Amino acid sequence: MQFMLLFSHQGKLRLQKWYVPLSDKEKEKITRELVETILVWKPKMCSFLEWPDLKIVYKRYARLYFCCASEDQDNEPITLEIIHCYVGLLDKYFGSVCELDIIFNFEKAYFIFDEFLWGREVQETSKKIFLKTMEQVDLLQEEAEAPCSVLEETGLT
Repeated sequence: MQFMLLFSHQGKLRLQKWYVPLSDKEKEKITRELVETILVWKPKMCSFLEWPDLKIVYKRYARLYFCCASEDQDNEPITLEIIHCYVGLLDKYFGSVCELDIIFNFEKAYFIFDEFLWGREVQETSKKIFLKTMEQVDLLQEEAEAPCSVLEETGLT
């Protein structure tokens, strides 16, 4: 996988993950061109696009588009399954994920993606195991934040 983009039906970029070194200008150009191309694509058309030197695989879920670019020799159905698994993990964590969940909890969405796809390799496909891991991470985060809030309440900060 070269990169993953998540954008709204209005074309607003919500998440992006790049695995190739490109300048910000190149990323913006690619993102703009891809979003424009995918948004005019009709729903019943194929979810695979040929792009210069890349294969683009995308899937629309509700009002969000999940788009991945992979190399020519990569398998499109596997990339589509990666998208589907990621959306499933977001659904499990957020309880039917929506665009607002991504907007207000983007750091969690990035974290889930990074835990699911580590170094371009899928780490865990079991939603049950993954959710248990996320619960442990959330608990650790709450414990780490707790001493700060106690100090604030006592006025010691």
